[in-house]
Parts: sequence; C-alpha cells; structure tokens
Amino acid sequence: MSLVVNSNIAGLNSARILGIADRQLTSSVERLSSGLRVNRAADDASSLAISEGLRTQLGGLKVALRNSQDGISVLQTAEGALTETQSVLHRMRDLAVQAANAGGLDDAARSNLQTEVGQLRAELDRIAETTSFNGRHLLDGSYRGLFQVGADVGHTISVGIGQAMSSAALGVAGVDVAAGGGGSTSASASTAAAVGTASSVTLGGAALTAAGLAALDGSISHGGRSLDLASIDHDAADDATTRLATVQSALDTAFGTGTVTATNTGGGLVLTGTPPAPGATARDLADATVVFTTASGASAAIGAIDAAIERVSTVRGDVGAAQNRFEHNIAKLGVAIDNTAASESRIRDVDIAAEMTTVSRASILTQAGTAMAAQANQTPRGVLQLLG
Repeated sequence: MSLVVNSNIAGLNSARILGIADRQLTSSVERLSSGLRVNRAADDASSLAISEGLRTQLGGLKVALRNSQDGISVLQTAEGALTETQSVLHRMRDLAVQAANAGGLDDAARSNLQTEVGQLRAELDRIAETTSFNGRHLLDGSYRGLFQVGADVGHTISVGIGQAMSSAALGVAGVDVAAGGGGSTSASASTAAAVGTASSVTLGGAALTAAGLAALDGSISHGGRSLDLASIDHDAADDATTRLATVQSALDTAFGTGTVTATNTGGGLVLTGTPPAPGATARDLADATVVFTTASGASAAIGAIDAAIERVSTVRGDVGAAQNRFEHNIAKLGVAIDNTAASESRIRDVDIAAEMTTVSRASILTQAGTAMAAQANQTPRGVLQLLG
C-alpha cells in the first residue's frame, strides 16, 4: 500500500458513506415526525398520485354523507307535518260521523260541530303553507329536491312531494257537516286532463239572476285559495252585467286579478282558471283547476275525508320510502369511507415499527461512519515519521 498525502481515499469513502447514512436518518426522522411515509413527490411519485386521488374521493364521500343526512332531515320534517295533517283529518272524520247522527242532534249542535270543522280546515291550510325546510316549502305541492349523495357526478337522489296538503287540494275545503242534505263536488279538470287547457265550472243559468246569486251555496277553490260563494255581495246588482261584474270583483279579490274569470255564456255563469303554459307540470294544472264544492252534508263529508286521508297516506308512504333509500345510502357511504381511508393509509402513512428499525440502523451507521472518518483522517499523519 502506498502512503500519499494529496488524496485521502479512506477519508473520502468514509465521508461518502457517512453522508448516505445521514440522509437516511434525516428521512426516517421526518417520516416519524409527520406520520407519513410519503411527504413529497420525490419520496414515491406514483404512490403520491394514487394517494391524492383517494383523498379527493374520501372528501367527496364525507360531504355526500352529510348531504344524505340533510335529505333525511327534509323528509322527517315533511313526515312530522303529514302526521299532524292526518291527525286533523281523523278528527274531522270523527266530527262528520257525529254530525251524521241526525236523530240525536239539533241545529245548534250541528253548527258547533261545523265551527270546529272550519277551524280544522284552517289548520290544514296553515300546516300546508308554513311547513318548510331551510326556506323551501314542503307541502304546497311544489317541492322538488335533488340531493348529491355520492362523490362523483350523477350520484344523486331526486325527491318530490307533488301533492299539496291544503284543504282545497285534499278535497275537504267545502266539507259542511251542518248541511242537512247530501251534496257533491265537481271539478272542471282532473289530473288526467290534458295539460295546457283551461279549467272551468258552470254554476247554472239561474246564477246570474238576483235569486240565483242569493241562492249560491258552497265554495270555489283555485290554487290553494277558496271563496265562499254565499259571501258575494249582490245587493246592488240590478242586471246581468252588474251581477257578472260583482262576481268578477269577488273572484279578483279572492284569487288575484285575472286568475279566475267569470263569463256569462247564456247557459249560466262559467268560471275559468288561468290556463298553464305549454309543457306545464301536473302541479301547474292543479293550480289552474277551478273546483266547485257544494255543501256536502255529514254523510258525504265522511267519504270526502276518507279520500283525503288516503291521499295523505300515499304521500307519507312515498316520503317513508325515500327516507329508507337515504338510510341505505348512508350505510353504504359509511363502508366506502372506511375502505377508502384504509386504502389511503396503507399507501401514505408510515409503518412506525418498520421505520424505527430504519432509524436505528441509520443512527448506528452514522455514528460508525463518523468514527471511521475520524480514523481515516489520522492515517496521513504517518508521513511525518518518514520525513523525520
């Protein structure tokens, strides 16, 4: 072996190996400090790309889980209101059954029953008008909600409550348990009618005479509002033209100007609702439908209320089915979140036990390399003995 001074080969080798061990120790300490195996793209470029994709998916799944819970909250709000709507209808039916017991009631008692029925109808309308979630009405027949229940585009659930819950929409706006005889309800257009056509009802030729106006009974319903025909002031109506103007004024006040139009066709008084635009929905058609309800009487009221209860039950069934769908989606999202988080963790998180082994190895090599570098730096000093 030659002894040289200008090139300390042993020292250079020791310094190189010491640098490698020091970088390994620094990297392991960083991983243990952060808890991540991949802290930057240089650590593992492909793993970083996969991990970021999984993190994006995981974030979307967590938000979708909250969205699904919002959907359940909306449906629970609607369900609670529908429960009370059905309770009101059950009470109305009880009163109708009681009022039908004509042999045991006088007119005053039947009038008292009708007073409560009127209050219950008003409560039905109040529930339908005020039930809302975050500013959106749920029971006026217009609710349509699209919920993003997945992490990707198109992962949605659509919820609609297309049946309005007002007394008019349920067909009980004209229920009159105090009326002695039976009655009937007639509508000019039904849900099966062609959308885009106007809806109208004819009240009969006598309606435009003074006696005809005075004899008007029942109510007109349109778009969730109603007008008691007996409330029309006809005292100053001297001829058919004036009487027609009197009816039109009452309609404009009750439903809005131009919403329901009164026409004298010669065959009677015809009331026509504003036709919906082409391509309108069933809800638009329902809003344009004019419904005339005569005083029903207690016996007929029972059938009308039964039909209303059945409608509410159908809507409650739809709401419950949608809620179950959200529940299943939440369960699925929970599993997806767990599995995605586990996959991302296996790629990106550091194995503490394995990394501690690397730290121990790198630490020993660093100490040994430091000692050997110091030893290698002492070797060239032997040249001084030769020069002495």
